[in-house]
Amino acid sequence: MKTTHYLAFCAIASLGLISCNPTDGLDNYYVEPLPDTYDEKYKDYVENPFVNTSEQPISTFAVDADGGSYTNMRRYLYLGQTPPKASVRIEEYINYFTFDYAEPTDGENVSLESEIATCPWNTEHHLLRLGMKGKTIPTAELPNSNYVFLIDVSGSMDSPDKLGILKTGFKALVDNLRDQDRMAIVTYAGQAAVLLESTYGDEKNKIKAAIDKLGASGSTAGAAGINTAYEIAEQHFIANGNNRVILGTDGDFNVGPASTDELVELIEQKRESGVYLTVLGVGSGNLNDNMMEQIANKGNGNYEYIDNASQIQKVFTHEIAKFYTVAKDAKIQVTFNPNRIESYRLIGYENRQLSNEDFENDSTDAGEIGASQTITAIYEVVLKPESTTENYAQFDLRYKKPNETQSRLLTHAITNAPIAIASSSENMRFATSIAGFGLLMKQSDYKGTLNKQMVLNLGQTAHNFDPNGYRAEFIQLVTNWNR
Repeated sequence: MKTTHYLAFCAIASLGLISCNPTDGLDNYYVEPLPDTYDEKYKDYVENPFVNTSEQPISTFAVDADGGSYTNMRRYLYLGQTPPKASVRIEEYINYFTFDYAEPTDGENVSLESEIATCPWNTEHHLLRLGMKGKTIPTAELPNSNYVFLIDVSGSMDSPDKLGILKTGFKALVDNLRDQDRMAIVTYAGQAAVLLESTYGDEKNKIKAAIDKLGASGSTAGAAGINTAYEIAEQHFIANGNNRVILGTDGDFNVGPASTDELVELIEQKRESGVYLTVLGVGSGNLNDNMMEQIANKGNGNYEYIDNASQIQKVFTHEIAKFYTVAKDAKIQVTFNPNRIESYRLIGYENRQLSNEDFENDSTDAGEIGASQTITAIYEVVLKPESTTENYAQFDLRYKKPNETQSRLLTHAITNAPIAIASSSENMRFATSIAGFGLLMKQSDYKGTLNKQMVLNLGQTAHNFDPNGYRAEFIQLVTNWNR
């Protein structure tokens, strides 16, 4: 059997020569476990409990479009380990995947749908799925982009699965630039530096040559880099365009403002400029997942963890339209009918909760939805005995179009009768499969009778819609999971 250390294996993957995926022959290589000395930073959130509808009929939260928790879990499973409970954010497991939702209509940028089916891990309960989709924009109609790459080149980044994989990823984005798009590169270690002034996309060789010069050494002045990157983005701001800082780091900031609270405060100030933030986490050992996820949330952006070459292709090629925000400050409010629903529990979204009053407050920061992006949320509910024909609940969404300051209200009445999970839509079955897997990874108190085979049974019947093979990859990942 071929023996390959994980980092060496992914070093090859970072060059795009192979994909570090279970479908590429997991049995053909061996990976070493993470050392006990690794100091990765996560924040654990108490799971949402069941709520009595008669006491609290309204549930309000911000959308979450991140996928970092899922790919971080995938890294751990490749290593033959279970991810830390604190690293599991089930909403990010679900929203890593694209669902087959209808396009928005009537001039809106988001569509809504819902479905209720039996809960496979607790037969006395049901699951309520909420689905949203951001408007698809044809490539030719996408707004011009003003990107600033902000790249951590401190000593902790000197590794193939860190700076090496980021360089490959940024080159992939360069390949997708149009001539009228712009890109600048800012680096930071002991201090921030401008490696490449804002350059048009028709000079791809010049941009790639600058990326090739990247090397890692020194301490980490992340806040200085953030300030410089936003300054450049603002200098070249494109009205009605896609203005975005893309930060690539392991999150190990140690010069200047470095705490999560300090960096969140800084990012909250910067988001007022109209510049969006995407955070790409890389590597292992000193990964600061908590900080990166929080600043992405507060920076009107998203957080992705890059674990292999396949993920580079997903973020920078297959789903590049997500960089174009079609709905900002998107937040959900569900009003449950106490005559139909006894109690409910939102699965995931623990760190996205809002007060009910925040829903109509247009100054409240919430989540962003990109072009073509789907967002899914699942409630586990306890239904009352059939005694009325009233709606089960009302699903409301507030969002702002990119250049608007006043939110728009979409309303969807949840009237569809509950059905057996086996008879539900493919969207429902796959969402239930991935949510169930998240509950297992979370070692959830609410997992009921969940097991690996239940996850597989649902997932294996729900991957006809799988444009880029990510559902099939998930099924293979679960199959190879040593449980």
